[in-house]
Parts: sequence; structure tokens; C-alpha cells
Amino acid sequence: MSPNTNAPAPLPERARHILRVLVDQYIREGQPVSSRSLSRASGLGLSPATVRNVMYDLEELGYLMSPHTSSGRIPTEQGYRLFVDTLLEMQPIDQLSPDELREQLQLDGDAEPKDLVQSVSGFLSGFTRMAGVVTLPRRHVSILRYIEFLPLGDRRVLVILVVNDHEVQNRVIHTDRDYTRSELEQAGNYFNEAFAGLDLGAIRQSIAAELEATRRDVNRLMDVLVDMAGKAFSGEGEEAQASDFVLAGETNLMNFEELSDVEKLKALFETFNRKRDLYDLLERSVEADGLQIYIGRESGHEVLDDLSIVTAPYGSRDEVVGVLGVIGPTRMEYDRVISVVDVTARLLGSALNPRT
Repeated sequence: MSPNTNAPAPLPERARHILRVLVDQYIREGQPVSSRSLSRASGLGLSPATVRNVMYDLEELGYLMSPHTSSGRIPTEQGYRLFVDTLLEMQPIDQLSPDELREQLQLDGDAEPKDLVQSVSGFLSGFTRMAGVVTLPRRHVSILRYIEFLPLGDRRVLVILVVNDHEVQNRVIHTDRDYTRSELEQAGNYFNEAFAGLDLGAIRQSIAAELEATRRDVNRLMDVLVDMAGKAFSGEGEEAQASDFVLAGETNLMNFEELSDVEKLKALFETFNRKRDLYDLLERSVEADGLQIYIGRESGHEVLDDLSIVTAPYGSRDEVVGVLGVIGPTRMEYDRVISVVDVTARLLGSALNPRT
């Protein structure tokens, strides 16, 4: 459940209980927790002075910190990590049954996969009042039927891919130079003759090496082919990148005080619009084992340092075809978010089962 493999240092039971109560209270109220408040909420009958000493020890160990504006304490990333990994008590999702959830998710058996993904991302956003994200399901096999390259100018090329029966994918790629329509037509003819009927995954694995090997006989056609090969089948085109996942409810994040800094919000929304950083993180989640929780800097992207991201893979039968999740502040209701992400992933995988 965690990208962090470092085991937390053992804590006495009393310290663990106080940390759990403090994190729960901070998540609910969003205000630093004082020793006096914590002594009442802990239910241990401890004096504020005793609780203050325990809080000091937790701060020394890196689990708590004291904001400059308050004498109270708030959890650090390390504190949240220990809470999520060992102290969290999971709760049912507002007593909703799977059938009621399926109805709210609008998982119509006749809906197209993209419509299901949009419905699920909107549901996750509305249910959690944070941002919901769902990647589009990957096909197990994508057979290339036809490819065409069209010049757009400014070192951009439109790639038209026809895969499987009649599925058309359009991608815009950036090239090393401008190419003429004739050059691109020759490149398309070569690819269609050499690779039509093969799976895109197999093409990606072999095409670059094959073309580089023949580049010793450099000519203008080889120049075009090598440039096209590294980009047309890499999935890095603008349209391909933009359509890999659906994000809903990102403006909900503006409602959290800790995320209200204008410059941080601007950088965050630019990242959402650009999509690359978030897509990289989601790809890591697809390859990981089961539900993942990235807290703050664990994401590896500075712009996401104030956020937590909970993801779960979804799929059909025994194959993962995508990932979904919720993006919110580190002060999120982890029990509720984890539950809804886990259940929703199972339901989406079930809904897609007949078609993927």
C-alpha cells in the first residue's frame, strides 16, 4: 500500500495512540492540536503536561511538527505514513452497498469504456470533494492496420493510426525538422509494408533497433524513418498524452486552506493541464502491486508536495488495464478515500470485464 519501503521506528503503545488521535483530530478540524485538547480527546486520563512530553518525543522522532503560528502540533509526512501504514482504522463507505455504489457510478453495461471512465472520475470527485482521476483502459492487443503521416508545419506531424478493426488514433508529434508531404508518404508506405498486422507493443520493442541498424546506409528516407520511429509509436504525441486519463474536480482543491496559495495553485493546475507529471505517477501505480498511497514528496514531483494521492489498479480477469485514484491534501480522510478507491476499482473492473 506504500511506495515507501522503510519500516517505521517502533513506538510505545501510548505514543502510538496519541499520534493516532492527533492525526484524526487534525484531519477533521485542520487546526494544530494542542496538548490540552489532546489530553481530553485521547481518553487515557493523562494530564496536558504528560501529553506534551509525548508530543515532544514524537516531534523529535519526526512524526510531528509545530507551525510557527501555533503552539499546537500537526503531522509530518512521516507521521501520516506511520498513521496510514499501522494506525488507520478502516470504515465502511457511508454504509453504501455495492449495488448502490454501482448505481451511483452509473456503470451501465452498454456504456463505452471512455464514458465509464468519465463517470467514475466524476463520482470519485463528488464523493470525496477532491479530485478524481481515472486512466483509460489499455487494450490487451492493439494491431496496427494502417499508418499515415501528414505535415502540420513548425516541425509537427499528424500521425493517423488505424488499429484493431476500425479504431482510429490521432497523434501530433514533434520532429527534428520539417518534412515534405512526399517524405512522409514514403515513411508511411515503409511502416505499412513492414509492420501492418503486428501488435503496437511488439513494434515499439523492435522498430527503433531495426531502423538504427539500417541507418549505416543513411539516406533521406532513413532520416525520416528514424525520426518518426522514435515518436510515432512511443505514445508521446500531444493527443495521445492528453487522452490517457480523465481528471475531474481539480477545482475542489481550492477549498482547502492549506492549498490556497495562489502561486502553488497556479503551478498545480499547470501540471494538471500538461498532464505529463501526473501521468508518470499513474503509470508507476499501474506497475505497482495493489493500492498505493503517495504522501507529499513521495510522489517525486515537487508540485505535488502538499498533496496525497491514493490509487488502485482496475482490470478484467487477471490483467490490470488501468488505474484510478483520488488527489487531495495530505490532510485527507484516508480511511474513507482508501475504501471508495478500492471498491470503485473493483466495480469498474467488473463493468469492463465483458469488453476487455
